[in-house]
Amino acid sequence: MKKEFGLVLLALFFLSLNAITGAYAVEGDKNSVPVETNIVDKPIVLLKEEMDVSGDGKLDTIVIKGVQYEDGSSFLKGIFLEIKGSNGQTYTTELDSGFDPDLKFVDLNHDGIQEMYITIPTGGSGGIANHFLYTLKDFTLTDIGIPDPLMISSEFQDGYKAAMTIDNTNQTYNFNLMNRKKNYNKLGLYINGKLNEPRELMVDSYSSLKPVIVKDELYGLKGVQQISGAYHADGIAFVESKWIYENGKWTLMETKVIERSKKAKKK
Repeated sequence: MKKEFGLVLLALFFLSLNAITGAYAVEGDKNSVPVETNIVDKPIVLLKEEMDVSGDGKLDTIVIKGVQYEDGSSFLKGIFLEIKGSNGQTYTTELDSGFDPDLKFVDLNHDGIQEMYITIPTGGSGGIANHFLYTLKDFTLTDIGIPDPLMISSEFQDGYKAAMTIDNTNQTYNFNLMNRKKNYNKLGLYINGKLNEPRELMVDSYSSLKPVIVKDELYGLKGVQQISGAYHADGIAFVESKWIYENGKWTLMETKVIERSKKAKKK
């Protein structure tokens, strides 16, 4: 009897072991082979235009496609530029993620051929957008690139003041922030008019970068960067910059600082 009872216990042990092993095997299978419940990776056509962008005098087809983050989402986790050239070839490049891309045709490198200028808003609180400039001259897809945002050094100062320097031009501007005294005291930024600790202003990348005529009927780019104080909504100034593409690179033509409440004092 004892022998039979022992055999029963042994059988139950192996059955339990197999059940546990099977459970872990199923769990492992789920982890190694994920099951897609919602397929949204198929690109959708966002924009489609015809323009001669190769310079051969024939129309090419330019398409902007996007992949939704999820079904019904306005955020695009992948955005692509696709060009069907008049030579029968297709050229494709990946851009970036974002919302609602915009496409413009403009000759920014002044070679007599229209380039493709694409703007993609990121959807962030600062209104930042990514920008791309491509040419298909002679059926070679080339990323021309855009000018880097201005390099700006900044700091809050005692007495509810701030200063910023555009490193590209070495120009310094001062701001009187006395009208924000109550708010800055509440935030702990200042104590009795003294800066609580060293702190820089918030300097954004381009919130706007648009093609404009800059010289002798030639197109360039006009950029706008926002300067903020304690937080993004605490706007202090906008910095404008104008750029022209010459000798294979972007050249800064001029800058302008516009204080949101009044004119900034330039040193």
